[in-house]
Amino acid sequence: MLKINRRTFLKGAGISIALPLLESHRRFRAADSPEQPRRRMVLIDFGLGLHAQNLFPKKAGFDYESTPYLDVLRNFRKDLTVISGVSHPDVDGGHFARKSFLTAAPKPISSGFKNSISVDQRAAEHLGHQTRFRSLTLTMTPDSGLSYSRSGVEVPAESRPSRLFVKLFLNGNAQEKQKRIQQLRDGRSVMDTVLDQARVLRNRLGSADGEKLDQYLTAVRETEQSLNKSEAWEFRPKPTVDVNAPEDINNQADIVGRERLMYQMMHLAIQTDSTRVITFYNPGINAVPLIAGVTQDYHNLSHHGQDPARLAELKIIELEQLKLFAEFLEKLAATQEDGRTLLDATMVMLGSDLGNGSSHDNHNLPIILAGGGFRHGQYLAFDERKNYPLANLFVSMLQRLGLESDKFGSSTGAMKGLDVIGS
Repeated sequence: MLKINRRTFLKGAGISIALPLLESHRRFRAADSPEQPRRRMVLIDFGLGLHAQNLFPKKAGFDYESTPYLDVLRNFRKDLTVISGVSHPDVDGGHFARKSFLTAAPKPISSGFKNSISVDQRAAEHLGHQTRFRSLTLTMTPDSGLSYSRSGVEVPAESRPSRLFVKLFLNGNAQEKQKRIQQLRDGRSVMDTVLDQARVLRNRLGSADGEKLDQYLTAVRETEQSLNKSEAWEFRPKPTVDVNAPEDINNQADIVGRERLMYQMMHLAIQTDSTRVITFYNPGINAVPLIAGVTQDYHNLSHHGQDPARLAELKIIELEQLKLFAEFLEKLAATQEDGRTLLDATMVMLGSDLGNGSSHDNHNLPIILAGGGFRHGQYLAFDERKNYPLANLFVSMLQRLGLESDKFGSSTGAMKGLDVIGS
């Protein structure tokens, strides 16, 4: 019997690609990516939380009484669902839970922690080939995002709106374009070499390992097809937009101005169908924000300890952030596409990896889901002590994108009480 070492590599053009895990190794599964209707997903995380007493109503259901934070979103009451009593099982660590917010991977502070794929990247695997960019990973602070690859590696996040604008809308000169095309072609030639070597190896394997290698080859072919599609995009002009390129705001304290720019870029990216998957991380700042009525450090205010003066200033900051979120929803609702609004076609989840910013608790997370064709207008209140899996919401969102799956991370199925309407 042929013995294949896990460290065997297929090589081409100076690049080595490891073999898949065969019979004696862990199971390998190739991703599929069928064509889907035009639907989108936007996922937003407020890293310092949202004060629950100002957000959650007292009574669940469709006839809930509004709250100070939901008053800001009153124009979208019929377009959003408020959710409480949810979290990820075994996800702790205070701010370290950011790593698991979209993956549900347990124990992010443990020494042996290994992350898994985030829900946005799972969605991008499925429908990212339909747009120029599979996904956009955005952040207010460099080197901190929400997205993780299938191997658990953090996807680099963009923090500068000006650079994002160039990426989305400026074509570059002919020399730059040709360089990008050549890089894509070099990658495709590597795939060709790998496939040739793999076909020879295929004839030397048993049926079980041969089947697993076939799955691996399918993934390689899909990578090659992705390179082909990427090259095709290089020959198409980028969309034009009737807006000026944004100027980055370098003052970190101007959180309102900086956030507004990023929301504007997110709307443009969706409006031009440049991508259908976006994550946005807003970690807050260790400084006094430029907001009238606020005199204390934002991060320190999140550790309010129920002090009335701190809570009053924290409320001002969080209300301003929710107003920006409302502006984003307004832009989506005001933009028509194929007989419906972009809000109808876009699921927007706003939440936090902290349920209580003051104590760094990662339970009872504040979650708002807007748009996307769900039956909204309600407050879904799950058990505050025995939390419902937040990953169940991810399953519902993935299914809305056309994935035939009832499992993601720690999920137990799709979210109860969240129904789909329309097409």
